[in-house]
Amino acid sequence: MQIVRPSTIVAGLLAAMCALPAAAQAPTKIKFMLDWKIQGVHAWFYWAKDKGYFKEENLDVTIDQGDGSAAAVTRVMSGGYQAAVGDVNAIIQNAATKPGEAPVMVYMIYSQAPFALITKADGPIKSLKDVEGKTLGSPAGAAALKVFTALAKNNGIDEKKVNWTNMAPNLQEQMLLRGQVDASAVFAATSYMNLVAQQVDPDKDIRWIFYNDNGLDLYSNGVLVSAKLRAEQPQAVRGLVKAVNRAMKECIAAADPCIDNLARNEPLIDKSIEKRRMLYVLKNSILTQEVGEIGLGDVKDERMSRAIAQIADSYGLSRRPEPAEVFDRGFLPPKAERTAKLPL
Repeated sequence: MQIVRPSTIVAGLLAAMCALPAAAQAPTKIKFMLDWKIQGVHAWFYWAKDKGYFKEENLDVTIDQGDGSAAAVTRVMSGGYQAAVGDVNAIIQNAATKPGEAPVMVYMIYSQAPFALITKADGPIKSLKDVEGKTLGSPAGAAALKVFTALAKNNGIDEKKVNWTNMAPNLQEQMLLRGQVDASAVFAATSYMNLVAQQVDPDKDIRWIFYNDNGLDLYSNGVLVSAKLRAEQPQAVRGLVKAVNRAMKECIAAADPCIDNLARNEPLIDKSIEKRRMLYVLKNSILTQEVGEIGLGDVKDERMSRAIAQIADSYGLSRRPEPAEVFDRGFLPPKAERTAKLPL
C-alpha cells in the first residue's frame, strides 16, 4: 500500500486551487453611484446589470441614485463608493488640491458638457451679463453650480452680484416657472425633458445659455473610479468599463428594450419621457463629431488640457493636473468596440 505524505496532499490542493478559473473566485463588489435620480440616461447601467454583463466580468455591482455629479466625486473620495457617474471638472479641482487621492475618469460619456442657465424667454435675463443682480437657483451638489465660477470669470461676471438659492433637484424648473428664481443652473440632459413633462416648450418658452457656447470647452460626466480600486483591482475596472461600453452600444442601437428594462427597476418613470430624454442626450451630448472620430468613452488630450487650464485658472487652483491624473484611457476596449451611432 502506497503512503501519501500530508505535504503531498497539501501541495496538490494548492495546485488545484490555483488552477480554478477566475469565474470561481469571489466577485469584486463595487458600490456604484449615479449622478442623479434614475432617468433614461441611466438605462445602460441597469441594462449591464440585468443582462449579466457585470457578472460576466466577475463583478457584483450595486447601483444607487445620486444627488449631483459633483457630489458623486466627493462620495467616491470619501470611500463610500468605489465607482460613480460624476463630473470630470470636479475631478480636476480635487486632483489639483489632493493629488493621488482624487478619483480618475475611465470612460467619458458626455463629450459635450450639457451645463446651461435656463430662464424664461420673456424674462429679464436676455444675455449672460444680465445675471448680475438676479437670483439664480441650483441644488447644492450640482456640477452646473460648481462650474459657474469658470463661466463667470471667462465672461467678466461679478459673482458677488449673483444671488444663489439652493433647491431640491425636483424643484429646479418649477421654481423658475413660478418666478421664485430668475434663472437656474441646470444639466440640460435633465431639465429639457423635465420642462416637456410640465407642458412647457423648452425651445420656445425657455432661453438656454449654454456654458460651452460662452467661452468654455468642457467635458462632463462619465464613469469614474476611486484611486484605490484603480490601483489595487485594475481588472475589475477594465471589466466595469467593458460592461458599460457593451450596454451603451446596445441601448443606442435599440432604445425601447433598454427603457423597458429601466422601468422595471424604477416603475415610477414615464417611459415615453425617458426614451425621449435618452435620445436627446445621445444626439446633443454623447454622439458628437469628436466621438465619431475617437469612439465612445475617450477624450482628446489637447482638449482636456484646455479644459483643465480653464478650470484651474477660473478657480485659482495652485496647480494644473496633467490629463493623465484626470482621465485614464488604459481601461478602454479597442476603438472598434466603441463605435456607435443612432439608428436612422
